[in-house]
Amino acid sequence: MEYIFGYIAAVIIGFIMGLLGGGGSILSVPVLVYTLGFNPITATAYSLFIVGTTALVGSIQNFRKGLINFKVGFTFAIPSLIAVYLTRSLLIPALPDVFSIAGYSFSKEKSIMVFFALLMLFAAISMIRKKKETDATREESHKLNYFLIFTEGAIVGVLTGIVGAGGGFLIIPALVILAKQPMKVAVATSLMIIACKSLFGFLGDLGQQNIDWQFLLSFTSLAIVGIFIGIYFSKFFKGASLKVAFGWFVIAMSAYIFIKEVF
Repeated sequence: MEYIFGYIAAVIIGFIMGLLGGGGSILSVPVLVYTLGFNPITATAYSLFIVGTTALVGSIQNFRKGLINFKVGFTFAIPSLIAVYLTRSLLIPALPDVFSIAGYSFSKEKSIMVFFALLMLFAAISMIRKKKETDATREESHKLNYFLIFTEGAIVGVLTGIVGAGGGFLIIPALVILAKQPMKVAVATSLMIIACKSLFGFLGDLGQQNIDWQFLLSFTSLAIVGIFIGIYFSKFFKGASLKVAFGWFVIAMSAYIFIKEVF
């Protein structure tokens, strides 16, 4: 029964990614941990593959529409994919098994889930807040702050490596504000970045963990079905209102994870 709910959730994850251009990936770790019973470290590894492959399919669709800015995308993606690979291959295995904070002790797995809940909260706030779209692509070569784009790419890579989520809620504002990209281009370029860094980060887990390829490929295939459905239905809905509604749902999810893990 748990696997039935898990596979239904896989379609929903892909559907949300296709509908909103991101966001669905933040559900993959909770589904893998709480519905399917995976260890959080394994779940974050699986999430990287699921999210990366699903985003890759979405990126191919966006490439055909000419929406991806590869110059900006690779400026962000290169430091990000290096950071996520090093995080998965070096940082995660090196973390202590027990953390002590203010007299409370947390296991590595519990600490990752608490950190994930906090990141979900910031993601939700980012979705709920109204953002101004910009068409400021003019004078791009003179106004782009490549250093800040490069730096945020590295930071997002570390966060992605720790929690296994795509980080679109961090990437899209960076592309709009720092790279002066229109919202549709930012969303499309974000999916390309997520695909690159997530799949490259997953390579850091090969040899570190035993991978159940049969489950992983079947779950990912359903997420891909979901992203096609989401891309189709995105034509009929306003993305802004959907993101706000989903943001409140993510807040509820983050509260659930925090309460379950801490109390």
